[in-house]
Amino acid sequence: MAEFAWTAKAPSGELQKGVMVAADKAAVERRLRQQQLAPEKIARRISFSFGAAVSVPDLVRFIRQFATMIDAGLPLVQCLDILANQEPNPALKAALADIKSTVEQGATFSDALRRHPKIFDELFVNLVHAGEVGGILDTILTRLAVYLEKRAKLMRQVKGALTYPTIVIIIMAGVMTVLLTWVIPAFEGMFAEFGAKDALPSITKFVIAMSRGFVSYLPIIFVVVAGSVTALIWSIRRPAGKKVLHNLLLRIPVMGPVMQKIAVARFSRTLSTLLSSGVPILDALEIVAKSAGNVVVEAGLMHTRARVAEGRNIAEPLAEVKVFPGMVVQMVSVGEQTGALDQMLSKIADFYEEETDVAVASLTSMLEPILMVMVGGMVGLVLVSMYLPIFELAGNIKAE
Repeated sequence: MAEFAWTAKAPSGELQKGVMVAADKAAVERRLRQQQLAPEKIARRISFSFGAAVSVPDLVRFIRQFATMIDAGLPLVQCLDILANQEPNPALKAALADIKSTVEQGATFSDALRRHPKIFDELFVNLVHAGEVGGILDTILTRLAVYLEKRAKLMRQVKGALTYPTIVIIIMAGVMTVLLTWVIPAFEGMFAEFGAKDALPSITKFVIAMSRGFVSYLPIIFVVVAGSVTALIWSIRRPAGKKVLHNLLLRIPVMGPVMQKIAVARFSRTLSTLLSSGVPILDALEIVAKSAGNVVVEAGLMHTRARVAEGRNIAEPLAEVKVFPGMVVQMVSVGEQTGALDQMLSKIADFYEEETDVAVASLTSMLEPILMVMVGGMVGLVLVSMYLPIFELAGNIKAE
């Protein structure tokens, strides 16, 4: 889809201008003629994107202020003008000014938002479009603000679950590098000066040999590690590699159940928001799949969408996916039967968001002692292996 600026004559002879999103110029011309307008000029517009330097709090603030103004009865263009003038974020300010200009030229608000996909994603645009069609834009915007806040909370939980172990592992690697590169060679030189190099304990000899190998092959180790990291990053950016990684994240012990709860909470909250806003079920499932954040979940939801398009309900295909717990499938089935699927999904989201809070807290409390024991064990092994010969030397000196 692309944007086209058009100029056409009305039956009265009046010259009209506007902006339309369509597949090509022919589609624009057909739609204009359907509106009894005679096209005179149709030109494709260049879409601008002002980057993704807009945080969730900035976006939520804009949405809530915009919803309040719309609810108060202010015209759309005036709302955009006021918000653009007072917006402190340069990226959002530039985007709002462009959106205002596009709306003034005849485009709908949702079409104007599509010009900035890095700021307003597909879910955002579709919800706004549903609000425009249903005449409940202020209500939709309020729901969208709540949804963004809850989604941001989930993302913080994911980062919180992964940040602590990552930091500890990096620190552990740094400490071991320092010990193997500088500390152990210094001890080895001291042992040689005392003439005790050949009478060292086995554990000390092992650690010294490990240090020598590390220092000798440090360039090769660096190249191997850098190559492995690069290869891993490259592979997870490929569809096959990303699928393996995301499947692993859902199935590994301890971390897997947390990731599954996060996936269920995100699916339920997003689909509930879309359905309650009047987005058709097939469109809603496609949007939810694209915003799932996990290719395994995305594939499962696209499978569900295909089955729903064939006339089946949602619950049965969800059960086939093997990603969603049985309780979720049963609650979705009940929601479909009672005609309150959006409300049921909202309750599922509330439950799993609370479960995620507990699971992340438990995971962090469990990983802390495990990682500390690992770090302490490795550092302790090196220190003990270096100090054992010193104790033996001190004992020999006393005996003499």
